[in-house]
Amino acid sequence: MVSRRSLLAAPLLPLAAQVHEAGAQEAWPAKPVRVVVPYPPGGSTDVLARAVAERLGALIGGPGFVVENRGGGAAVVGTVAVAQAPADGYTLSLATNQTHAANAAMLKDLPYRPVEDFSPIGRIAEVHHALVVPAASPAKTLAELAARGRGQRLTYASSGVGSASHVIGETFAKRAGIEATHVPYRGGAQATTDTVSGVVDYFVSTWPQVVELVKDGRLRCLEVGAPARLAEVPAVPTAAEAGAPWLAVDAWFGLWAPAGTPAPIVARLSQALQQVLAEPALVAQLRRIGFNAAPMAAPAFGTFQRAEVARWRELVELTGIRIEG
Repeated sequence: MVSRRSLLAAPLLPLAAQVHEAGAQEAWPAKPVRVVVPYPPGGSTDVLARAVAERLGALIGGPGFVVENRGGGAAVVGTVAVAQAPADGYTLSLATNQTHAANAAMLKDLPYRPVEDFSPIGRIAEVHHALVVPAASPAKTLAELAARGRGQRLTYASSGVGSASHVIGETFAKRAGIEATHVPYRGGAQATTDTVSGVVDYFVSTWPQVVELVKDGRLRCLEVGAPARLAEVPAVPTAAEAGAPWLAVDAWFGLWAPAGTPAPIVARLSQALQQVLAEPALVAQLRRIGFNAAPMAAPAFGTFQRAEVARWRELVELTGIRIEG
């Protein structure tokens, strides 16, 4: 038989568990918070992560935030590590549209779910893409480049197979109704160099990679995927002005926790992230390293990410680009 004391005590057990969980959340962070970057050290995402992690650690307090680089497998290795980590607020993912939108469309049998396996904390920054041609190119506008492509087969550079520059470069070819040969490079540096030299006909690059070369006249920019013309190059049209709004595909960067992370911790992180991204010093620092601060809090960021997953599915369907896993 069950005693009266046992029956009275039974309802208290869930409450005790709740009290214990609340106490653990109040103590957070009691140890360093890992910010996993699914790319090698020294790259743009790594630099961004270190700048943001330092400010989050200073604002939230405790033992601080530490960046951990876990590159490999089209950024899958580090992303899976976060998806499988305990949902306790001590492991976060600072990653990009590749990991949390594009991979869902480009990689078969992706070993994580970009939306369901993560709790969105907030968007951090964005980087515009631009289509550039060699300074000696006869094409002065996007329409002229397309017309040139209808008379001969063009070549275009990218920073790698399956990269945003590959997808956007192929999108231009498909939308313009031309045939273009893809020339992949290992990163944007060599792709930029060969575009300057005229080895390829065009290259879709992140804007920070080519801005100085455009300003120096060594590259000609036919469009930039920004909502308005950029102050540093007022003569360069936006993608929409150039008649190709579908080229305005930004690279964006965000922060996630594993799905199931306690809501109070996610809310605290999201609030802190918005706060540091409002600091003029950090905004200026990000600008110096090529990023536009683009804060977006947790609920809106989740909606934005789902829309981006759908958008990348459309782009990949149009271009047929896939990454072999």
